[in-house]
Amino acid sequence: MSRKKLVIFPYNGNGIEALDCINDDEFELIGFIDDDTNKKSENHRLFSRDILSQDLDLYLLAVPGSPASFLQRESVIQSLGVDEKRFVSVIHPSASIGKAAQIGYNCLVMAGVVITSNAVLRNHVCILPNSVVHHDSVVGDFTLIGSNVVIAGGSRIGRNCYIGSGTNIINGIAIGDFSLIGMGSNVIKNVADNAKMVGNPARNLNFFSQ
Repeated sequence: MSRKKLVIFPYNGNGIEALDCINDDEFELIGFIDDDTNKKSENHRLFSRDILSQDLDLYLLAVPGSPASFLQRESVIQSLGVDEKRFVSVIHPSASIGKAAQIGYNCLVMAGVVITSNAVLRNHVCILPNSVVHHDSVVGDFTLIGSNVVIAGGSRIGRNCYIGSGTNIINGIAIGDFSLIGMGSNVIKNVADNAKMVGNPARNLNFFSQ
């Protein structure tokens, strides 16, 4: 069986860490795509977006985003103009995926992640090392989850959220779309759309700034 030719967008921290997750028997890494023409790499080829239209046999893992830019993830990924069939999901071999769990396309699941029974990752989700998504929880499209995050059972994480490293979310919680949860927060109540939550227990900074 021939390997799929893979490019990663962009050449950033998430993309570099994705290298450790790639199954070399399944994918042949061609290089990275990046919009910054000044970036250099000693070990990998860097391309412009043009390569996606020049070689239609390429598959893509798109993992942009950070705490500062997560709200642009959806528009940036969509601006690539790639059919969903060309996106791939990459899962580190040490990740534990429950038999009844569901993972969409263009998801990156890093080392030590545990996704248990009936949990769902929608499309374009990125989960950093050693996080746990417990049973019956749903993580929305375009959401980024940091390392060592615990999402207890039956929780709902909205679309295009950023969940900072070390966050704990108790069971049955709903977090609204476009929300930021700061590092090390403990979320014990539902979170509205567009919230910025920090602390133990987590509180909404937007509320206090009004």
